Parts: sequence; structure tokens; C-alpha cells
Amino acid sequence: MTHHLTQAMDQLKRPTQRTLESMDREKGFTLIEVLVALFIVSLTLVSAFKASASLTQSAERQNNNFLAQLCVDNYLTGLRLSGLLPGTGLSEVNCPQNSQTLSLRISIDVTPNPSFRRVEAQVFSHEMPILKVTTVVGVL
Repeated sequence: MTHHLTQAMDQLKRPTQRTLESMDREKGFTLIEVLVALFIVSLTLVSAFKASASLTQSAERQNNNFLAQLCVDNYLTGLRLSGLLPGTGLSEVNCPQNSQTLSLRISIDVTPNPSFRRVEAQVFSHEMPILKVTTVVGVL
């Protein structure tokens, strides 16, 4: 009886032919499964790269706007500190900021009140407009 019990235990331990075939099929992935996984990973990577590029562009645009605002503020502060009423007309001034030189185009026009001038300042980088500011400057 122990011999029969031992044989039964051995049969339970050995996988059958059917079990071996199913184990072979379950061992790896099919080519379709691998291709689908690669497609999903590639879509994820493309989305991540697009998001990264968008953030980089946004940071660069914000930096350029900040530098352009500094150019305009410096020019307008100089006008106000001079204590003189600026003359009318168009002018262009180079404005070195950080590692680039921006171009500041200024248009000064008269207003109905002779004590004030309308100043329009526009900042360009490589002929591309970055910022436009319009204000009134006067003397008291």
C-alpha cells in the first residue's frame, strides 16, 4: 500500500503533458503583446517630450517678457528722472539684457495737455515683438 501511495505522490509531483504544453505557452509574451506594450510606451514618451518642450518654451517666453519689461522700465525711469518733457518723434535704442541685446522702439507723441507726452515703447528680439507698453509722461 505504501508503494501505491508513493506512486500516487510521484504522479502528483510530475506535471502531465498537458500541463507542460500550457506552461510553455505561458512562459513568454506573444509578438503582438510586445508590440502593443512598445506602442503604449512610445506614446507615453512622446507625450512627455511634448510637455517638456512646452514647459521649456513657456519658461523662455516668460524670461524674454521679463527682460523686455526691464528695458521699458529702465527707459521710462530715465525719462522721469531727467525732469524734462521728452521731445516728440520716433527713436530706437539697443537694450543689452542678460546675454542678448533687445531693440527698444519708442514713439513719443503730444497729448491735449501740453505738460504731458504719450510714450509708446515696443521691445523686439530679432525683429520679433516681445512687449508693447503705452504710458503718459509729464512734468509738474
